[in-house]
Amino acid sequence: MKWLLENVSPVTRRRIFVLLLIVLLAFAVRALTARFIGAHLNDAGWFPHGIYAIFDRQAQAILDGTASAFWIADPSQTDAAVYPPGYPLWLAFVYTLRGARSAAVVQTVQWMLDALSVLLVVGIGVTGYGWRAGLCAGALAALSPLLALYGAMPLADSPTSWLVLGGVWLLLLAAKRKSWRWAIGAGLLVGASCWLRANAMLLVVWWALALLLFVSAGWKERVRLSACVALGAMLLITPIVVRNIITFRAFVPTGLGVGTNLWEGLGETDRAAEFGAVYGDSLLTEKERAEMGVAPGEKFNLYYPNGVERDRARARKAMAVIKSNPVWYAGVMVRRAVGVLKYAGEPLPFYGSMGINVTSKKCLPAHLQGGVLAFFVNLLGMIQSVMRYLALPLMLIGIVLAFRMDARMTGIMLATVLYYLLVGSFMHTEIRYGLPMQAVLFVFAGLAVSQLPALVSKFKKQRKLQAEEL
Repeated sequence: MKWLLENVSPVTRRRIFVLLLIVLLAFAVRALTARFIGAHLNDAGWFPHGIYAIFDRQAQAILDGTASAFWIADPSQTDAAVYPPGYPLWLAFVYTLRGARSAAVVQTVQWMLDALSVLLVVGIGVTGYGWRAGLCAGALAALSPLLALYGAMPLADSPTSWLVLGGVWLLLLAAKRKSWRWAIGAGLLVGASCWLRANAMLLVVWWALALLLFVSAGWKERVRLSACVALGAMLLITPIVVRNIITFRAFVPTGLGVGTNLWEGLGETDRAAEFGAVYGDSLLTEKERAEMGVAPGEKFNLYYPNGVERDRARARKAMAVIKSNPVWYAGVMVRRAVGVLKYAGEPLPFYGSMGINVTSKKCLPAHLQGGVLAFFVNLLGMIQSVMRYLALPLMLIGIVLAFRMDARMTGIMLATVLYYLLVGSFMHTEIRYGLPMQAVLFVFAGLAVSQLPALVSKFKKQRKLQAEEL
């Protein structure tokens, strides 16, 4: 502490102090949210425990030595390639580290790490728009019910988001410093995220285009940075793609499911019956079982048997519908984009929850639901409630201000937002799939908050000048 007082400037000390407060706030919000989710781990309305069970079985098999950590030996087992191999490996690591194999131990590790991930949001904000914007963004991310909810769930979504956000930060540094090393680092992180979820597989293309369009440098430098981003991603994505090609004798990216998401996406629309589409894995499985004449007791699921061919058939059917109804489908995409940005009010169906406002009743044990602690928890929940209604307006204001401050940096940052918003909306999407987008949007909201004093002062001066003229 003495060294800090003697060798660090007052401004830096204040920043460190605020960063500590932001991290503590993130820990508090996520701990309270995790307690609520922990009590609902068997409730499919709050936690998709069926999906977790798939990862858990794979992790258990890895630890018990009955399955490979990476390779798929049997080409008929296409259901083993539905998800990338990274999250079962992560679960196996956490199980070994904690000495227990349960969703609860994974939840504890992940919500603690997620609390620290708000520092990535701060870093992105500081690099893009300065310390004030970065600290405000970090505080909003720490408070966010949405980010806290999915950070408190033992699923692959939040670890994927940490990697992508780290990549966004390195991408901004690469653009600012014209550094190919930072560019490769950004690509490596987005490639690493594809070991956990396949959602960001094409994000590197958007990042490469953003560098080409917005970096303030000659064309050779832009091309070099773009190529380095792509190279970094390919280095980590290629092993999974090659494994799948060797095993299944077909091009399968980091996981199956594109066709399923496209077809079930049509199943969530008002014209589902017209197209013969259904929404939900169980309904689609039973429909295909009947269509293929598979006996009720025989093993059959979305990706077994012949998972590659069946997923491609779903994609072909969905694309035929989309090509025949492009204007209507554009409207579907708009509704999906609205659904994942509806922070306040009743959430739209199919997209998941926007999170909970913490309250003493929901998040504290019965003997602590009164008194000082309960008061502060309820106060925190009330602040979150207000934040829900302010979030989207602040984000939109922040984007406008960001373009005025630094259009090039803003263009690079918006590449991630637009990727998840547009590419994600093309097929069935859920809020948890686009967590990196949500976190980056809070950077813009933080910029708006940081500029509020200046905007208010400017408005008052204008009013004063108008009054003097009168």
